[in-house]
Amino acid sequence: MIDTFDPAVRDFLTGRIWLRLHTPFSTETIDAHILSQHIKPLPGITSIKTFANRAHHFCNRCENDNQSRFTTFDCAKCNGPCTYCRHCLKMGRVSTCTELITWNGELPTYLTTHSLAWQGILTPRQQQASDELTNSTTKGIPHLIHAVCGAGKTEILFAPIHKLLLEGKRVCIAAPRVDVILELEPRLCTAFPQTAIAALYGGTESTTAAPQLILATTHQLYRFRHAFDAIFVDEADAFPYTADETLRRAVQKAVKPNAPVHFVTATPSDKLLADMKKVGRISTINRRYHGYPLPVPRYSALWNYAKHIQKGRLPKKLVDWTAQCLKQQQPFLIFFHNIALMEEAEPLFKQLDTRIHAVHASHPNRKEHVQALRNKAIPGLLTTTILERGITISNVQVAVVGAEQLIFNKGALIQIGGRVGRSAQCPTGDFVLFHHGITYAMDAAKNDIIQLNKGGVRI
Repeated sequence: MIDTFDPAVRDFLTGRIWLRLHTPFSTETIDAHILSQHIKPLPGITSIKTFANRAHHFCNRCENDNQSRFTTFDCAKCNGPCTYCRHCLKMGRVSTCTELITWNGELPTYLTTHSLAWQGILTPRQQQASDELTNSTTKGIPHLIHAVCGAGKTEILFAPIHKLLLEGKRVCIAAPRVDVILELEPRLCTAFPQTAIAALYGGTESTTAAPQLILATTHQLYRFRHAFDAIFVDEADAFPYTADETLRRAVQKAVKPNAPVHFVTATPSDKLLADMKKVGRISTINRRYHGYPLPVPRYSALWNYAKHIQKGRLPKKLVDWTAQCLKQQQPFLIFFHNIALMEEAEPLFKQLDTRIHAVHASHPNRKEHVQALRNKAIPGLLTTTILERGITISNVQVAVVGAEQLIFNKGALIQIGGRVGRSAQCPTGDFVLFHHGITYAMDAAKNDIIQLNKGGVRI
């Protein structure tokens, strides 16, 4: 008989809802902990009979109760009708006969010795926002940091996170996009060198480590319950978080009762602003940390650009813009609204420079190509809106091809323009909207940026 308590099992499962079959521990170890009641098993799907003897299903992992997102089938494993949740299918299938496990024993004690190695100095407005956020965290009040792109939002979080860590608390920074997590991970590891940190996103391997600070995509929070003493949701307006109620519910499920969920974004939705005015607090910063204004987009007509690309040639304006970036050795991002059009354009751009690549959400080498751009190993990338946020490239120039398309709404255009001029060494740059007709969204984004620049106070 093995020892019925293994600290590694406790450290891994604390705050998690996990598929039993996917744990990094042996079947015998899990069985022993269930027998000693250190682990509590629960069914993947709970079904109850409702009106007219119909079944109402509930997923115990992602808490989905939208009946259209469940499928019932004849299961070879349990030899009967079995229901699974399609909503969190990418995280591993959860069905009626699936066994989930949670930790039911004593909780781990987290370290209270953590250093903050970041030696930068916050601007007065950053410092005020950081102090306000720390105060809200202490009082358990939700807080929104509404700060323009390049305002130094991540640095504002350091002090409240450090305070939580020193108190032995567990913290999560969540974001809807993988690229945001990849951008944050090295920065947080540098800022908190003594802290156990883990980054969780699709494709990462499960380990038995006990991280005190977790960086995770919001989808990964389906696997947590009452795990964190505070959650900071970065880029809180980004798709799919704003469009998916179960993702928002997953964040609330992952935080401990009465613990705060904070939000950080440059372009909050009207609903988020309204909610925070009712139940939380808001800190607003409308000037970048280096004091320079936000880049104002310029318009450039690119008539029938799609037909030109489909016929195998790039419009001259686009060729000239790219060639200028290459000549000046300025890194660049060119945003497309459509993957198919972007992939048709890629070989045409390669005629200008073979190192130019295209990336999108499911591209197998997206992470490597983005890192190569950071490292100046490639001159530029064609991209979808997947890189509209969460990426910082010094001196990057930005173009949007097809800015009139619906996907480029006001918030998306503001975020895309926010890639330009983020560093104090290169605080300016080109932000051009190539279009086949000017839209209300383009004008709204431009006007908002101009108003922010007028309202900002040079620090």
